[in-house]
Amino acid sequence: MLNLGKEIEKTAFYQSILKKTKLKVVPALLKKGLSIQEIAELLEIDVEEVRKIVEEQ
Repeated sequence: MLNLGKEIEKTAFYQSILKKTKLKVVPALLKKGLSIQEIAELLEIDVEEVRKIVEEQ
């Protein structure tokens, strides 16, 4: 079995998938009543990225 450990987390592919996954949960968190600021802090992403998702809905 591959033993890549933390090294895989540094790849651009991994980072891209991680970001897309975080952005997909934004609508669910909004429905739970979290604010844009709270979501950004929780997911460790930029507030503007959260706002963009909110505006697209």
